[in-house]
Amino acid sequence: GKLSLLFLLNSCSNLPKKVKIALQNSFYPESFKDTIPKDWKQEKIIFGDIELQKNRTTILNSDFTLINDGWITSVDFAEFEKINEYRLIENLDKRSIDFLGSFNQNNRSKLFPIGVVPYTIVIKKNKEFINSARISWDFLLSKKLTGKIIFPQSPRIMFSIAKKINSFNSLKKLKNQAMVFDDKNMLNWLINSDACVAIVPYSLCSKYLKIDPRLSLVFPSQGVPLMWHFILSRSNLKNQILIKWIKSLENKSIVDKLVSEGWYLPFDSDYIQSKYKSEIYPLSGPSKQCWDNSWSFPVLTNEQKFNLENSWNESLTP
Repeated sequence: GKLSLLFLLNSCSNLPKKVKIALQNSFYPESFKDTIPKDWKQEKIIFGDIELQKNRTTILNSDFTLINDGWITSVDFAEFEKINEYRLIENLDKRSIDFLGSFNQNNRSKLFPIGVVPYTIVIKKNKEFINSARISWDFLLSKKLTGKIIFPQSPRIMFSIAKKINSFNSLKKLKNQAMVFDDKNMLNWLINSDACVAIVPYSLCSKYLKIDPRLSLVFPSQGVPLMWHFILSRSNLKNQILIKWIKSLENKSIVDKLVSEGWYLPFDSDYIQSKYKSEIYPLSGPSKQCWDNSWSFPVLTNEQKFNLENSWNESLTP
């Protein structure tokens, strides 16, 4: 009996362990989460200062981690393996390779871009703003929108949009237009308040557009901020499994579903790249001109972060 028990325990220990992938559910559209192999275990993490230690434990017990560029500094790169020395790098397009180039060499070798999400302007009811919003960000300073705009809770995004606006002291004027700065409940605020405009990652919009006909999406030809998503690996032994999953994303029907929910694959294939070349005012999604003028946010140095915080605080003073 003891021998049988030992044999059983030994057999169980030799079974292949289930692949685990850590991700924050709210960052990803359903069409993307549906592509993750069914036999993988999805481990939930929540990015935020109070969750950092809990996240670290979950990440250390997972094979792969999905993360966006806004939280990339909250992980310890020493805990991950190189990933881009494999043939995965051959999949990437110029946009993603250029963005990877903004990271130091060690971190760059451990990051694989798995998606890029453009921000969009969501307008509620006020369709008279659509045409001007398609051209530039200047419409945000309209007196009719004072106190009725939901902005992201990100000084970098605010500074970058302010630079696009053709007006003196544009940042301070922009902040005076705000109802609230919120990254988590932007569309709830828009739908359930007097707000008229929200600036939101495209991938968070699709379900609301289906249920609320008052909402319209606009992508200015001046460009929009881009949010990047990466995958990190803690196990070289399982990178062949990872490659198989990533290659499966190039299926045309999957590409179409992802784009319909605001998720663009940064891969160098003709079909995927065609999704970045829409006509000048597409029914949904950015035009080619908008993509060409859009911008990403490289990781800040400590000095840059300090200067950004100081500039933001100064802009709050009357």
